[in-house]
Amino acid sequence: MSTQSTSASASPSPAGSPPLGAAPVAPSSRLGVGLMVMGVFLFALNDVLGKWLVGSYGVGQILIVRSITCLVILAPFYWRTGLTPLLRAPRPGLQILRGLFSAMEVALFYTAVIWLPLGDAVTFYMAGPIYVAALAAVLLRERTDTTGWLAITAGFMGVIVALEPGGASFTWPALIALAGSMLFACSMIITRYLRGTPDVVLVTGTMLGALVIGFIMLPFGGWKAAPAVDLALMAWLGVVALIAHVCVNRSLKLAPATVVVPYQYLLIVFAMALAWVAFGEQPRVTAMAGSVIIVAAGIVVFLRERRLNGRIDANAATPPLP
Repeated sequence: MSTQSTSASASPSPAGSPPLGAAPVAPSSRLGVGLMVMGVFLFALNDVLGKWLVGSYGVGQILIVRSITCLVILAPFYWRTGLTPLLRAPRPGLQILRGLFSAMEVALFYTAVIWLPLGDAVTFYMAGPIYVAALAAVLLRERTDTTGWLAITAGFMGVIVALEPGGASFTWPALIALAGSMLFACSMIITRYLRGTPDVVLVTGTMLGALVIGFIMLPFGGWKAAPAVDLALMAWLGVVALIAHVCVNRSLKLAPATVVVPYQYLLIVFAMALAWVAFGEQPRVTAMAGSVIIVAAGIVVFLRERRLNGRIDANAATPPLP
């Protein structure tokens, strides 16, 4: 999931703004919705490409090529500004920890989908905001009322339904995906401590973390000679992820978060549909049922936080997948 690393702020929706689907809808809101849907689709497309690549190449090799590509794309920014923004980033210890957590959750996602249907892995990862809400109540002492705890409980129940304990889907790959989604939640919690850090610094931290994790994992999968086309596809993983984040962040700037954030859950639909076409993976009934519960609980958690705080982190609204 994720190069989830940017932190553009979404402005609060004005009082009395129409709910999702209500008229009239401002042109900027329509464009915002379109960009959110496009970004989410690109994330799903990236996941399909990642699953295809890990069938032939080690996770470490893919992370290294992907990370180097992203760092090359970011190089012009540092060419103009120097390394000052990176070296003077607040709370360097947390920056490093966040980068490693973000990289590890991506590595675990790629590892899980070697054996796990893509729709299952995405379902577990989309429960990330549920974990964030639970951790924020415990670690950050954020207010959580009865509605919030009910939504969090429902979200965990959705994960259990999708995991299907005692069934054929309760496997090590499923637990790996679940661990990755929890690391994603931890990285988002850390990001809440790092508000105000420039977007490019957060992206760079994630890419450097992924580069380190890639070299650590390289001995396990080895480095295979790859044709130019496959190397280009590995590089394309990073390019598409960056484009997807640009779409999501721009969406959050053009439209109220309450309008566009619910569309992030189309990631589950896109991932299941594309996996069906690309790999012939038919969605399990329990996975679909669990995803419906997770989506409903996630939207309730989001709307509750929006109502209580009058704001939402763009990071919490960004799909958590690579």
